[in-house]
Amino acid sequence: MYMKQENRADPDTLLQKISRSEMGKLTVLLGASAGVGKTYTMLESAHERLREGIDVVIGWVEPHGRKETEGLVSGLPVILPKLITYRGKTMQEMDIDAILVRRPDIVLVDELAHTNVQGSRHVRRFQDVEELLKAGINVYTTLNIQHIESLNDVVAQITGIIVRETVPDYVVEQADNVQLIDISPQDLIKRLQEGKVYVAGQAEQALQNFFRQGNINALREMALRFMARRVDSDLSEYMREHKIDGPWPASGKVMVCVGASPFSAQLIRAACRLAAGLQAEWLAVHIETNDRFSQKEKERQRDRVARNMRLAEELGAKTISIAGRDLLHELLDIARNNNVTAIVIGKPQHSRLRDLVHESVVNKLIRYSGGINVYVIQAQKEQQNRNTHINTEVVSDHGKWQYYLMSLGMTMAISGFGWFFKELIEIINIALLYQLPVTLSAFWWGRWPSYFTAVSSMILFDFLFIPPILTFTVYDLRYIWSFITFLIVAFIIGGRTEFLREEAALARQRERSIRSLYSFSKEIAAVVDLKTITRSFAIQAADTLGRHVMVLLPDEHNQLMVCAEHEAGAAVEQHTNHLIENSAEAAVAAWVFGHCEAAGHSAETLPSAEYLYLPLFTQERIVGVLGIKIIEKLITPEQRRLMEAWAGLAAIAIERVQLTEKAREAALLLESDKLKSTLFNSVSHELRTPLSCIIGSALTLKDAAQHCSVEEKNELWANIIDGGKRMVRVVANLLDTARLEGGTFQLKNDWCDLQDIIGVALQQVEDQIKERPILLNIPSEVPIVRGDSRLLEQVMVNLLDNALKYSPSNSPVEISIVTDKNRVQVSIADRGIGIPTADLSHIFDKFYRAKQIESNINGIGLGLSICRTIIEAHNGKIWAENRKDGGAIIHFFMPLHEQDKMLIDREEGIFNGYKNFSR
Repeated sequence: MYMKQENRADPDTLLQKISRSEMGKLTVLLGASAGVGKTYTMLESAHERLREGIDVVIGWVEPHGRKETEGLVSGLPVILPKLITYRGKTMQEMDIDAILVRRPDIVLVDELAHTNVQGSRHVRRFQDVEELLKAGINVYTTLNIQHIESLNDVVAQITGIIVRETVPDYVVEQADNVQLIDISPQDLIKRLQEGKVYVAGQAEQALQNFFRQGNINALREMALRFMARRVDSDLSEYMREHKIDGPWPASGKVMVCVGASPFSAQLIRAACRLAAGLQAEWLAVHIETNDRFSQKEKERQRDRVARNMRLAEELGAKTISIAGRDLLHELLDIARNNNVTAIVIGKPQHSRLRDLVHESVVNKLIRYSGGINVYVIQAQKEQQNRNTHINTEVVSDHGKWQYYLMSLGMTMAISGFGWFFKELIEIINIALLYQLPVTLSAFWWGRWPSYFTAVSSMILFDFLFIPPILTFTVYDLRYIWSFITFLIVAFIIGGRTEFLREEAALARQRERSIRSLYSFSKEIAAVVDLKTITRSFAIQAADTLGRHVMVLLPDEHNQLMVCAEHEAGAAVEQHTNHLIENSAEAAVAAWVFGHCEAAGHSAETLPSAEYLYLPLFTQERIVGVLGIKIIEKLITPEQRRLMEAWAGLAAIAIERVQLTEKAREAALLLESDKLKSTLFNSVSHELRTPLSCIIGSALTLKDAAQHCSVEEKNELWANIIDGGKRMVRVVANLLDTARLEGGTFQLKNDWCDLQDIIGVALQQVEDQIKERPILLNIPSEVPIVRGDSRLLEQVMVNLLDNALKYSPSNSPVEISIVTDKNRVQVSIADRGIGIPTADLSHIFDKFYRAKQIESNINGIGLGLSICRTIIEAHNGKIWAENRKDGGAIIHFFMPLHEQDKMLIDREEGIFNGYKNFSR
C-alpha cells in the first residue's frame, strides 16, 4: 500500500542556498533590446536605495549620450574607471580593485555582456561581476535578451545579425532577481526616431536593420518566454523549499505515463492534444520496474518502450525514464518535483474481481494525487485486442526445464538429510530446512522454479515427516494451516529474492557503465595524443556497450576516416585509418557529420543502416562521428543515453587534444615570430656594422689612396678583412643553427683528439687573441673520444670567442681538461664581468644575450646555443657558472666507453708552434 511520504526539501538545493547566502546578490534588468529603459530603471532604483541609507556606487554606467540617464548618474557616487593603454590608445574599464577596496553595499554595472579591453584582469565583464559577488558585494546590472548564449542562434536567425558578445545562461539562471523591462514596439521606435536611443545617423540605420517592428515583437516574445520559464523555476524551487505538495496551477504542465503497451501511443497523442489545448509543457515518463517476464519478453517490451518514448520526443515532450520499485511512488514524486497539474494514464483492462484482490495503479493514483488532475483514457477497441494478445504471450515461458529438475534435486537432498537425522532434529527444524532450496532457487533461477520448489517441498514434507508418514493423509488439521503458512512464506521469499537479484544485476550493470565512463575520463586526463585517446575510447566503449564501435574523424580533405575501431571482447586491435568499406554506411556517417544529428539504426533518419551514428559535437563545433553497431531491432532509452554519454565524453576528449595541438602550434608560431623579429634585429646590426666598415675602408682606399701612408693602407685592408670575417662568422652561425635544428646533419663517429681540437680552435681565433695569455691546464695523457671533430672544433671556437669577447683584453683565458673513468670534462674560463645569476639558465637559448652587456658586445646570441646542440648530440652536457674571484667558466663533458679509453701521451704536440700559451 502506498504511504504518502513527507515532502522533504532537496538537500542539494539547501546546500546551494547556504553557499549562495555568503555571496552578494545579483539583480539583472533584462530587456528585449537597447532603448527599453534598463539603465534608466537601474539608476532610479539606485537613487531609492541611496535614500534608504544604503551605500550605492556606480562601477560602470554607459549613458550613450542620453540626457535623462546622465541626469540620474550625476546624483550618485562613482568609482573612477581604470585607464588601460591598448595599441597606442587609452581605454577606460571598470576598476574592480577600487570597488573591492570601497566594498559598497550595491554596485551598478551596466552592459553585463561587454568584452573588456586586452590587459584587463578578466576577458568578459560578467567575470568581473562574479568576482564582486564572491566578495559579498551586491550587483545591479543590465542585459539584452539577444546576449544570452542559448538564444544567440535564434536571434541571428530572426534579425540576420550575429551577436558576438554573449553571457552564459548560468549567470542569468543563478541571479537572485531578474526584472523584465518592457515597452511596446511603437514606443521604442518613437524613442529611436527622437534620438533618445542612438544619435541621428545611427538611429536611422538601426530602424532599417535591427529595430524593425517584426524583430522587436520577436525579441519581446523571447524575453517574455524566458521570464515565464524563470518564474516557473522560481515557483518550483519555492515549493520544494517550503515543503509544499502542490501543484500550484500557475501554468499548466501535463505528464503522461508511458509503458510497453501499444495503447501508450494513443495516450501520448492524447497528452499532446491536452497540453496543446492548455498551452502547457508536457512530460512523458516511463518507470522501469522488475516485472516477472521472461528475458525474451523483456527485450520485446524494451523495444516497444523505446518506440513510444521516441514518439513522445517527436511530439515535443520532455522524456524521463528511471528505474524504481514502486510505480505509484515514482510517478507522484516526479509529478510533484516538476509541478505537474495533470496526469494522463490508461484505463485498466482487467476485471473488477482483480481490483478487489489487488487495487489498480489508476485507483491508487486518483486517491493519492492530491490537487493533481488525473485523466483516465479508454483504449480503442483494436488497441485492446492487440494488448490482450500481448498479455497472453507474456506468460508463455517461465524458464528452462533444467532449473525445475535442479530445484527438485535440492528438495530431495534436504528430504534425505532430514529422513536420516529425523530422530535428532525436531520436525519444526526440518520444515525450516525446506526454506533453503526455495530461497536458492529464487536466487539462482527465478521466481517460478522457486514456486515449484515450495510446492514440492510441502508435498515431500507431508509425505515423509507428517504422521502418518509415507502417506499424503493428514490427521491433525492444524498441519493444514502450517502448510498454508509455509507456502505463503515460501512464495514471499521466492518473489522478493528474485526481485533483489534483478535489482542487484541492474545496479551492477549501471555501476559498470559509470565506472567505465569514469575510468576513461581519468585515463585521458593527461593524454594529449589523439591516436591514443581514440584507440582507448574505442576499446572501452566497445567492451562497455557490448558492440562493435568505430570512431570517425575528418582528414585534411574533410573526409571521414575510421581512426579507431574495436569489437567487444576482441583481444586484437583492428587496423585503423581507413575509409568505411560499405558506401551506404559511409554516406550515413557523412550525413551525420554534415548535419550534426544522429542517424542510422534505431534513429528516425536513415534507419536501414547497420550502425547507429552519433555526432561527436561540443558547444563550438562537431569534431567527428561515433558509429555503434546495433544488433537489436530497437534500443532502449537508457541504452541510447549511455551511448550519447560516451559520444559526449569522446567529443570533449578529442576537442581537448585538438585545442591543445592548436595552442601548441600557436605558441610555436608566436615563438617563431619572436625569433624572426630577434633575428632580423640582431642580424641587421651584426651585418650593418662590418658592412659599413668594409664600405668605408674601401671608399677611402679608392678615393684617397694617394694620401694614405703604407701603415694606414694596411690598417684599412685589415678592417676590410676583419669585417668580412665577422660577416662570415655570423652567416656560419645562422647556417649551423638551421642545419642542426633542421635535422639534416649526420653526426660522424670518429676518433677525436681533444688536444688537437683545442689547438685548431686556437689557431682559428688567433686574430682575436693577439697578445692575450692563454693558460692551458691539460694532463699529459688525455683519452681520445668518439665524435665529430669538425663540430667539436666549432664548439671550442665559439666558447673561446665568447670568453675573449666578454673579458678584458689583457686578462688570461684558461683552458683545462679533467678526466675520470667515465668522461672527459673541458672547461674554458675568463676573468670578465661574469654572467648575471638570472641569465645563467638562459645563455644557451637561441638569440639570448645578457641584458647588461647587450649593447656593448657584438653578437647575435647563437654561439652558445650551437654549442649546446652539438654537445647534447654527443650525449654530453654543457653548463655555465661564475668564478668566485670574478669571471665566468663554461664546462662541457664527453662520455667515455671502454673502447674509447686509449691515451695519447704528448708533452708538446700541436701547441709547440703557438707562442703565448703556458701549461
